[in-house]
Amino acid sequence: MNIENTQSQMRKGVLEFCILSIIQRAEAYPSDIIEEMKKSELHILEGTLYPLLTRLKNADLLSYRWVESLSGPPRKYFRLTEKGLLFYRELEATWRQLADAVDQITAKTPPEADTTPTETRTEEVRSEESANINITEP
Repeated sequence: MNIENTQSQMRKGVLEFCILSIIQRAEAYPSDIIEEMKKSELHILEGTLYPLLTRLKNADLLSYRWVESLSGPPRKYFRLTEKGLLFYRELEATWRQLADAVDQITAKTPPEADTTPTETRTEEVRSEESANINITEP
C-alpha cells in the first residue's frame, strides 16, 4: 500500500475546513491562504485552491470583493457569507468530534504483548477446560 496516497487523501479530507478556517477569521486573498497553509505544512497549489474557492462561492458559502492593487491588477478578497459561517460552524463541530474520537483511539496503549507461543497457550486453555469438566462413570 502506498503511504503517500493515504497521506494525500487525509490532507484532502481537511482541506476545505482549513481554507474556511482561514477565511472565517478575516477576508482573505488567495495568495495569503496559500502562504498560511504552507506555514502549517499543508501545501496547496493555486490550481487546487481557485477551483475550490469557486465551488464554495457558487454554493453561496463565500462572497468576494475586488480591491485595487498598487502593483498590478485588482485583487479578489474572499469572505464567508452568513450561510458559509453556519456551514463552517458545522464543520468545526464535526472536526472537534472526529479529532476527539481519533485522539481517544490512538491514545490507547495496546495490551501487554503475550510472548507465549500460540501452541502453548492453546494447550493451557485445553488443560484449563479439561480441569473444569466433571466426568462421572456409570
